[in-house]
Parts: sequence; C-alpha cells; structure tokens
Amino acid sequence: MATRPPPYLPARCAPYSRPPPLCSVARATAPLSAAATAVSSPPSTTKKVLVPIAMGTEEMEAVILAGVLRRAGADVTLASVEDELEVEASCGTHIVADKPIAACADQVFDLVALPGGMPGSVRLRDNEILQSITVRQAEEKRLYGAICAAPAIVLMPWGLHRGKKVTCHPSFIGDLPTFRAVESNVQISGELTTSRGPGTTFQFALSFVKQLFGPHAAEDMESTLMAQIDADLERSTEVNKVEWSFDQNPQVLIPIANGSEEMEIIMLADILRRANINVVLASVEKSTSIVGSQRMEIVADKCILGASESKYDLIILPGGPAGAERLHKSKILQKLLKEQKQACRIYGGVSYSPLILQRQGLLQDKKATAHPDIVNQLTCQVIDRSKVVIDGNLITGKGLGTVIDFSLAIIRKFFGHRRAKLVANGIVFDYPNS
Repeated sequence: MATRPPPYLPARCAPYSRPPPLCSVARATAPLSAAATAVSSPPSTTKKVLVPIAMGTEEMEAVILAGVLRRAGADVTLASVEDELEVEASCGTHIVADKPIAACADQVFDLVALPGGMPGSVRLRDNEILQSITVRQAEEKRLYGAICAAPAIVLMPWGLHRGKKVTCHPSFIGDLPTFRAVESNVQISGELTTSRGPGTTFQFALSFVKQLFGPHAAEDMESTLMAQIDADLERSTEVNKVEWSFDQNPQVLIPIANGSEEMEIIMLADILRRANINVVLASVEKSTSIVGSQRMEIVADKCILGASESKYDLIILPGGPAGAERLHKSKILQKLLKEQKQACRIYGGVSYSPLILQRQGLLQDKKATAHPDIVNQLTCQVIDRSKVVIDGNLITGKGLGTVIDFSLAIIRKFFGHRRAKLVANGIVFDYPNS
C-alpha cells in the first residue's frame, strides 16, 4: 500500500502511512471498576480534560490542546499510553506526560481529546484502556474529539463516528464514509468534535473552550492567544532585505527555560523540522528538562553548554515572561547571541523575548515587533501592524497566534515561498499561493 506523506516531512517526522489493521474487536473494552462506570461527572466547577499521548503523537496538536485548555481553566491531564511517561513525538520533540493512562481508567472526564500524528494515532487506537475511557465517554454523552489522523485511525475502528459528521486530515479524508465526511476545519456533531491538522488546532481547542466554558470565555481566550487577527495585520513585513545563507541544511538553535511558552517552542520546532531544518532545543537550566508556562515538561536535546560548541544559522528565543527572564540570565546564551550578531548571522524572538534582545543591545537601529503587553517598552522602531517583522538578519513576532506565520516566514527566507506553502499545506494552514 502506498504511503501518503505530507509535503516536506523530514525523516524524524513519521510519514502518514496506512496503519496496520486493528487486531481486536472494535468496541471491546477492558474491565472497568465501579467508579469508572459512573453515569455522570461528580459535581465540580473544574472541567476535567484528558489528552492522551503516544510515541509518534503530533506534538503541536497535543501541546496546543493542553495549553489552550489549561489557560481557560480546565484541569488537563496529559496521559501516556506507553510504558514510560516520556514520549518522542512525531517530529522529534520529547514530552513528559503527567500520568500513565492506567491511572486515568477510573476517572470521569468532561472531555477526552485525541491528538493525531503517525504512528501515534495507531498507538492510541491499540490501547484498550484508552478505548474503554473514550467509548464510555461517548456512551454517556460527554464531550470527546479527535484531530488530524485520529478521527479515521482511532474513532472509526472504535465505532465512535457512527451517526456523526466527521472531518480529518486531507490525507485520510478518503477513509471516512463519504456521506459522513466534511472538509471544515472544525466539525461539531453532537458530543463529537473533529478537526483537520496542526494548523487548525487553535480553532479545535477554542471550540472546546466554548463548549466547556461558554462563548464569552472562548472570545476572551481567542483574544489572549491572538488567534484571529488575520484581517487586521499584515502576515509579514520585511525591511533592509538580505539573503539568509546556509551550508547544506540550516542549523537552528531554540534555547528554552522553565517558564518558556511551550506552545511556541513546539510550533517552532515542529514546523521548522518539517522543512528539513535541523533544530536543536537547548535548556539553559541545570537539567535538560524544563517545565513550561502551562506546566508541561519538555526534554531538550542538549543543555546550553553542549549546544554552545556548535555554530547556528539562526537562534530563536521563545516567549513566556518568566522563561524569557531566565533566558536573559544565561551567560552562555548571552555570549552566543553576541557572537551571532557580530558574525552577521540570523537571530530573533517572538512574544516577550524581543524585550530580552533589546536588553542585550541586539535591537539597536532595528525595526521589530513584540507581544502587545510589552511592545511599548521597545525603544527601537516598532512595526505594530504586522505579525512578523524581518529586518536584515533579525526576525521578530507578536505572540502565540502568530508563531505559525513566524515559522513559515523563516522557511520562506531559507528556501523560498514554494517550500513554505508546501509545509503550510501539510499542516492544513491557510497560506497565500504567492
């Protein structure tokens, strides 16, 4: 059977191939305790959400789901279906779950949301405990959902698509029953919500915020994330144009710290790796593990000292107020950034981190943008009507809702518009043809 990879998915990102057949009966369930068979959730003002993850899970989908819902006030559990809590996601990032899935078997959730990715979707599908939890969720008419490959690969074999309108990643839309398949970015059909891919995950997560907390909460969260600003801002603005050169594949360093915004880290690493860019996540902490602003643990590829032994075509600082401050305090990172500018190599930051670049003298005589909360603190010339600003060898971005555009702008500068467009298509993100 032929494989169906998204465009420019590098070797470390698992290709979207047709999964092996399901060995067990579709709706077979593992034994449940009495607590697990409760008909309804216990009275509580806190909404409980389960986001299961596996080896090969799409990291943007898992982390954006958890990050947005935690920001909205939900009690989100990342649960590993593997033997270990730490999983390697589809594009190489290591994420540490809160619990094993077995610890969730007796719990009642207001929402079970399945991320996609391959082979992550297959590994979710083949986990009997997760199947039991999700089948019970549907039978008791509580919210459940799936994105990307998961609607076709997970929900269909479990029989949880029946009587519902369903969407999924374009690579798998042909696997859905023709009379049930739709191509909307988000499809709500009763208790089931489905979506198409990494580029639609913010919309997917916000639909759950609305269903769990109401329309006003969703509007507030949309504003916080800057998720809907396309009509008001330019996608990107470039001044003092220079060519971004590199040898073979671009080498990119993303330093991370406790308090860094994990959604920004994951989007940057995931999208750039899809374009065959070599991305190194480097922790400025004593350990390679960091805990982000939304309490998710990410394991870096290296500590900053080890990473400092190499040269990089681009160094990007993610945001998160506390994380940006910790990045600023790293003497090794300060030295790397100083050398980066002196060598006329590329550097930049998104959200709160442009303020750190300014404090290190790296925005002098430059044009930039930053998060609305701190943009007025920049002393350089600000271009405030653009999501992304490129000034020579400097690139800056506004925040969470603009990181996909920020990442695609980097790909465009390195490789041209065509590759940026192909990557955008692969993640199902609306991007201009030229």
